[in-house]
Amino acid sequence: MIAVDTNVLLRHVLDDDPSQAARVQLLFAGSTKILLTDVVLVETIWTLKGKRYKAMKEDIVAVISALLEEPNIVFESQQAVWSALNDFMTASPVTTAGGVRHIDFPDALIVHKARIVMQHFGVPCEGIFTFDQAAQQLDGTRIP
Repeated sequence: MIAVDTNVLLRHVLDDDPSQAARVQLLFAGSTKILLTDVVLVETIWTLKGKRYKAMKEDIVAVISALLEEPNIVFESQQAVWSALNDFMTASPVTTAGGVRHIDFPDALIVHKARIVMQHFGVPCEGIFTFDQAAQQLDGTRIP
């Protein structure tokens, strides 16, 4: 198994630098399993949503869905990624003082990954504390 950094995953997803993208495509087309850590996945989403690429919700859903379908990719917790993606796609927007907010994929991943890690440690989840009002609609979240 190997792991890749965010810049490698971005070349794979965007195919925007011919020289680097060609090398990355060979890497992803091989038989070696590729670990995508949560940090790399979240950094990738933040980059795609940023000023340069301006990815919208449907773009993020498409990218994550495609990554989940790739046979060589291994996630830290595929269950957390699937659950976060589902919440990201289906959670209702909330109205806040700052306007209407939608849950971000990284926030949903934080919630699901925290639950899974607590379960792994054999301890009950007594709450995942956040001030993010959109994230507060997910089960187990609480206001500090």
